[in-house]
Amino acid sequence: MNDLSGTVDGPLIQARDVHGGVHLHHLALALPTPAQLPPSGVLIGRGEELAALDALCSGDLGIPRIAVVSGPAGIGKTAMTLHWAHRTRKNYPDGQLYANLRGQSPDDPMEPAEVLGRFIRAFGMPADRIPGGLAERAALYQSLVADRRLIVVLDDALSTDQVRHLLPASAGSVTLVTSRKRLAGLHCHGAKGIQLDGLSPESALELLRHTIGDDRVQADPPAARALVNLCARSPLALCVAAARLATRPRWPLAEMTEALTEVHRRLLELPLEGNMPIHAALTLSYRGLPQAAARAYRLLSLLPGPTFDSRTAAAALNLPRTQTCDLLGVLIDANMLDDSPESGHRFHDLTHLHASDLAEHHDSVEAREAVLRRTIYWYLTTAWAASRTVMPYRLAWHSDVPAPAEPLTFAAPAQALDWLEQEFGNLRAVIRIATGLRMFRSAWELVDALWTLFRHRGHLAERLKVEYMGVHAAREDCHPHGEAKMLDRAGLALRALGRTDEAAEHFAQALRIWVHLGDRGRIADSQRRLGMVEMDRDLPEAAAALFRKALDDSCDLGDVRRTALFTCDLAEALLRGGDEQAAIGHLTEARQLLESVNDRYNQARVLILLGRARSAEPETAGALLNQGLRTMHDLGSVNGQIQALEALGELALRQNRLPEAYRHFLQAQDLLTELGARSDRLAERLSRLGNG
Repeated sequence: MNDLSGTVDGPLIQARDVHGGVHLHHLALALPTPAQLPPSGVLIGRGEELAALDALCSGDLGIPRIAVVSGPAGIGKTAMTLHWAHRTRKNYPDGQLYANLRGQSPDDPMEPAEVLGRFIRAFGMPADRIPGGLAERAALYQSLVADRRLIVVLDDALSTDQVRHLLPASAGSVTLVTSRKRLAGLHCHGAKGIQLDGLSPESALELLRHTIGDDRVQADPPAARALVNLCARSPLALCVAAARLATRPRWPLAEMTEALTEVHRRLLELPLEGNMPIHAALTLSYRGLPQAAARAYRLLSLLPGPTFDSRTAAAALNLPRTQTCDLLGVLIDANMLDDSPESGHRFHDLTHLHASDLAEHHDSVEAREAVLRRTIYWYLTTAWAASRTVMPYRLAWHSDVPAPAEPLTFAAPAQALDWLEQEFGNLRAVIRIATGLRMFRSAWELVDALWTLFRHRGHLAERLKVEYMGVHAAREDCHPHGEAKMLDRAGLALRALGRTDEAAEHFAQALRIWVHLGDRGRIADSQRRLGMVEMDRDLPEAAAALFRKALDDSCDLGDVRRTALFTCDLAEALLRGGDEQAAIGHLTEARQLLESVNDRYNQARVLILLGRARSAEPETAGALLNQGLRTMHDLGSVNGQIQALEALGELALRQNRLPEAYRHFLQAQDLLTELGARSDRLAERLSRLGNG
């Protein structure tokens, strides 16, 4: 069993501690209503396409509806889809889900398992209770959305495979997918396609009027028509060009058209692939930026990850945050950077490509690498600040990393965990960039900092890949201590996924390194982890032997808390093997040791184990179990409450107090039901007692 100390915020569950199989099933619970749609903004035109979506989703067809909105980059797929979703969301009272799948992002596209994890959390399921496998997550997702009327928007999809697990099976739901591809494979699922082209000439002129004013368009209609044609009636190109005009209210449209024509002519000489109108509009707007804003535009395109905030931008640019915010405002006003209060700043895919091309041509390799290094150091120091806010006893390794000029501090553990959760995608991208720059120490130290997030909020599906990045980086760093830590972490991730043999191999590799280093405390920890694997295999005698080795080392080291936990582990193995008297002796010792340690979780764990071991003394056992149950309830440990209730049920069953046993087993099952799981053992007990 994993140990947990300190304050526990919210419930805690570890499915492997529930005896019997754990299954996902439909949840007939009052779930929160997700509302994940980003703001939609103003939409000009697209009347026919909106009507087509209305027709697709009208009536009760008895099947879930799917629409694929496709078209070239910058054509307005996301804008139209979000406009329709906001307009019709009242018809879907059970909520709206949204995910940017990053199909065209310079970073890796979103994995379906990660998107499912986010959707499941939107229904109130804490991350540490979400299964790790894609199939298990898909099953839980379908259970959550069954019989619900939802809008699901899957933005910037790369392929059918990326999407199909995210489609709700509920007949009352509609899924809107945007993609540059038509995703013909989704037609097998009943999808209908809507292809977007450029705006109509009238709509394009209306968009221009909306941005720069009707008076300027009416002053020179031929120039206005020429401008929208130069922009190929692309909404993105028009918005960029119009933003340039808006900042120069006395600039005649004819001069803008001439300038844009000249940019087009020069770009025709370059080996560009499509999107010429957008590239031309961006180039002209870039030329009008102040020097500092132009530098920010180029260098911020180098940042890893899909989004960034002003603090990250300030660290990357090596500027004060107030000055950075001013520069970000210039780029936002020029429609060269997107801004969202919820997710921070981001480049459109084509804008990002344009900016990064400029950086490659205008900024030296040394300047570009300096931006990345500053960004890596910012994330490393901030991630460790968050980690140590949650776990103050953790020791960081990055003493040679420069401290940020304007560090981010966290007032409470929950705030620190929220930051790690929000930045998880960026942190993974930073780890990859650090590895690519051969900054291996920073890479595995970033992985190490994420242990806090994984321990408290799960992320089972994503965690193993991150831990393996840490193993690779530590090996490249030729750092045995780091390699052993990363192997232990990867083993814990594998064990949480139920891959017991692989977990044991990783723990064994780590143990060999700790032995070579002579770190007796870490040796004991690895022996304990191998013992937990033997408990998973239902081999308590083998587990007890390993726990004894770990216990001997911890006693020699004088580590009271380690000694108490290992003593408790040994007692649990003896109890599983049927030696109650030996278990009682060890548990009594562990209880005494823990009196001097601030670890309420393990203090309650000892009480529950003692109650199980002393079942031949019903009154004493009941008092111990009830005391342990109260503490687990106060801590919010659902897992601990389930263990105590099961033990109370077994105790009552032995005393032939059948109604009391039934009540305890039912309470334990109710807690599992709230988590979307159930235990075969509990179901069998309740069925037998109910029939009796």
